[in-house]
Amino acid sequence: MESTTSVNGVPIRLTPERWMHIIEARDELAGRLEEVLAAVESPDWVTRGYRGAMVAWKGYGQKRFLAVVYREISASDGFIVTAFFTSKVRKSNKLWP
Repeated sequence: MESTTSVNGVPIRLTPERWMHIIEARDELAGRLEEVLAAVESPDWVTRGYRGAMVAWKGYGQKRFLAVVYREISASDGFIVTAFFTSKVRKSNKLWP
């Protein structure tokens, strides 16, 4: 199991099952595990997602962004739900910075 730390200092885990789900659905992320973890630890900004989730955003050029959806369950535990590249950026409901 891989892990990183969110901007709130919460440990965020990425299970092998979740990683397989991500790369099976989005093959462009295969081989980019470190980038997904880094986006949570050092995002350009974080927005509120659906049902209590958070979305870490990292820019890759002018019109390409990596979005990593994760949940902070408590002050000491969280997990990555999914990740994807998109050109549709969302800055509303900004939580950080």
